[in-house]
Amino acid sequence: MHAALKRCLYGAAVAMFGITAVRSDSGVTAARVPRPVGYQKVMVIVEENRTYREIIGSSDAPYLTRLSMKYGSAAHMVANYPVGCPSLAAYILMTSGGTAGICDDQGPRHHPIRAGNIFAQLDAAHQPWRNYAEDLPEPCARHNSANGAFLVRHTAVPYYTSESASCSIGQVELGTTSQGALRDDLAAGRLPVYSFVTPNACHDMHGAPSCPTGLVAGGDRWLSQWIPRILTGADYRAGRLVVIITWDEGSRTDNHIPTVVVSATTRHVVANQSYDHCSTLRTTEDLLHLSPLGCARSAVSMAAGLHL
Repeated sequence: MHAALKRCLYGAAVAMFGITAVRSDSGVTAARVPRPVGYQKVMVIVEENRTYREIIGSSDAPYLTRLSMKYGSAAHMVANYPVGCPSLAAYILMTSGGTAGICDDQGPRHHPIRAGNIFAQLDAAHQPWRNYAEDLPEPCARHNSANGAFLVRHTAVPYYTSESASCSIGQVELGTTSQGALRDDLAAGRLPVYSFVTPNACHDMHGAPSCPTGLVAGGDRWLSQWIPRILTGADYRAGRLVVIITWDEGSRTDNHIPTVVVSATTRHVVANQSYDHCSTLRTTEDLLHLSPLGCARSAVSMAAGLHL
């Protein structure tokens, strides 16, 4: 075949299929695997109560800092609800697109929420989801654990009345890197379409009486053990999975929070657009082909800025 025609056909393939050329001194010699044309799964890991400056560039969070530099970081992310309101409002916001007027941390008995939510959306679409909750005392627990390591307000799903039946199936004890639900699902490549990961109060940087000191460092170490497992799992290696690590809120005076995005197409990206928890929901729903809920309808998706 004439060389010019070869180049033309190859160029068409690059444009059509997203093939990236591998060049040597003699020119094009091979083609890498095409970039993913559409992610199929999203994992959201939520940490607690830290501002951007407490994590990105901090000596207490070296792993997260490196991860943000290698993959992607949202540099202007805010938890867009009143600074004076505690954690629960953030979890409801990032899974339903609203706070349901909540400004306390009371349990599901006090806050039965009938609003639309991403778990109900996935149920209606017959798509699987899981809330991997570390130290979960029982499926669909509606109370904190006795030692305060598991906090129900960090899980969201038991608050939604729509999930009273599916919660006991979809919410599972997270386990450890050597055994348990998350480890097994990663190894088998059977992560659900949507994974909502709730570390315990020691590993999410929140703290509890049973936790050691150095909460930021402890959370950073926990992620340094789990993220490599996630990235070597079959779903990530196949280009199906996007991982979003975010924080519920910052401090009593500053809700500028870190958010790190890890994906096969996110490399050395610092996104300078303004995002918030509505953006987290919008990004997730866009990637999973779900209609945006509540504030997500008008929110800016992180997909373009973080190269998803």
